[in-house]
Formats: sequence, C-alpha cells, structure tokens
Amino acid sequence: MKQQNESKRECFVRIAEARTNKIIDMLRLLGNCSNVATYEYTKEDVKKIFAAIEEELKATKTKFDTVTTTNSKFKL
Repeated sequence: MKQQNESKRECFVRIAEARTNKIIDMLRLLGNCSNVATYEYTKEDVKKIFAAIEEELKATKTKFDTVTTTNSKFKL
C-alpha cells in the first residue's frame, strides 16, 4: 500500500527492500533442504532447482535493463 506523500523513489525502495529480503529468506529456507540427514535428493534435482531460479533471475534482470512501452497509447 502506497504511503501518503511517498515519492516514487521512496515507494520503490520500500517495496524492493521488502521483496528482496523475502527472496533472501526463501533462499535460506531452500538451503535447509540440503540437510542429507533429513532429505534425499540427487545432483540432477539440485541442477533443476538452480536452473529454474537462474532463469527467473535472468528474466527479472532483463526487465530492469529494458525500457517497456506497454503503457503507450496509440496516436495519429
């Protein structure tokens, strides 16, 4: 929820920090799955997990590198 009188920059910082911290927390939780005393997995399982994460990370980074014009309106 946008705070009153919050600039676009302040909104970005607030939301980006919260979402980044959530991602970091989730990665740490995923790391807990590496405990072989509790879980059984293969190298292929791990490869698939990190390939999916890396693919999504790459797609997200691309969004920040490109200017999108999805909100443009047609004009004559």
